[in-house]
Amino acid sequence: MNKHLLSTSAIALGVAMAAPAAAQEWNLDWGGYVNSYVGIVDVSGTGVAAGADFDGVNTFTDAEFHFRPSVTLDNGMTFGYHYELEGLMTGGALVDESYMTISSDTLGRIILGNENSAGYLMMGSVDLPTASSLRINSNSISNFIPLALGPGHAGHRQAGQSLMTEVAGNNDVPRITYFTPSFNGLTLGVSYAPAGDVNAGNNGPLDFNQAGRVTDIFDLGVGYKQSFNGVDLSLAARWGTGSRNARAASTTITGVTGIDPDGSLLGSGTLTGDEILTRVEGSTTGAVQAGDPTTWAIGGRVGVAGFTIGATYAENDADNATSAGNQKGWGLGVTYDIPGPWTVGFTTYQGEAKNTAGRPTSDYDVYQLSARRALGTGVSWEVGYVYAETTNGAAAGNPKIKGNLLTTGINLRF
Repeated sequence: MNKHLLSTSAIALGVAMAAPAAAQEWNLDWGGYVNSYVGIVDVSGTGVAAGADFDGVNTFTDAEFHFRPSVTLDNGMTFGYHYELEGLMTGGALVDESYMTISSDTLGRIILGNENSAGYLMMGSVDLPTASSLRINSNSISNFIPLALGPGHAGHRQAGQSLMTEVAGNNDVPRITYFTPSFNGLTLGVSYAPAGDVNAGNNGPLDFNQAGRVTDIFDLGVGYKQSFNGVDLSLAARWGTGSRNARAASTTITGVTGIDPDGSLLGSGTLTGDEILTRVEGSTTGAVQAGDPTTWAIGGRVGVAGFTIGATYAENDADNATSAGNQKGWGLGVTYDIPGPWTVGFTTYQGEAKNTAGRPTSDYDVYQLSARRALGTGVSWEVGYVYAETTNGAAAGNPKIKGNLLTTGINLRF
């Protein structure tokens, strides 16, 4: 199946490149957004470090600038490039997404470069309705509230916190994606990424046998969008998988009382190799990461008479020996466009991640009330309230953090 999908993508790309070209003028389009918030925060719970105080006023800005040059040839083919520049330094990087696009009404759309998978993009069409740009099914609220999720939720784009998942969190890695033209509202998409460990950059020479590396990542997505009798309907589903190379078993030393002289170790640490187990007292064996991580999700939105209602469900399977890291989550959102400039909404997301055997799940329970007022072209003002409750089931005592957040913000779209 994998070879067939790759062959199909290669044929489509070859057809596009073989089409005759003519000199045309480029459209040097650009745009972006800026969301700036001021929040009043109240944080409590057993997960708050002793002596720490997160209560008070804080600010947060999320901004991106998008450059989208493109040219349409006489044969109807459009070639373009999409480049996203972060408004602020994010994880030490200024570039977010960067990719080439090739499209036409009959071909569909090909994406080459650092972009999310077809499944991720398809689920974006049914993202939870909200009146706020401060989305709770992402890491945005962690800029105000210190979440206590712990290692059970480690990794980006995972179902414990967001419906926008990726296989093993491979966000914006180099890949090729193809979307079909819309057939009466139905669109199909497929992606292939050689590996999943380079964000917004080139892979370089790839060792497909490197221990622990996730390779050959395939994603499938399907979406349906139609309007009829005053009802707007959007549906989407996705599935993705990759191959993780075996990683040596690890042993976490928790209470060493003695080791043979040829392998002396005092205190805590991590050793590789099963043979050490016969020479250690009070040791525990960590999970062996091997197998094929997967993700799948389904969701939909319905709009009628000013109301928009949406629901989603997503899962990530880490495919570890102990099921640690497996995540799932569901979300629900509803908005109402009040006649005039106001939109109001309610959104919730409920997620959980499994931990090692004998430990409870790490949980993410968040609720949001929001209201937005249009001020003019591309400018809006919003207010909102968020309640978040998170637990770290991987830690002793299952520490919990509760957060109350009042926000106001200005959104720019250009």
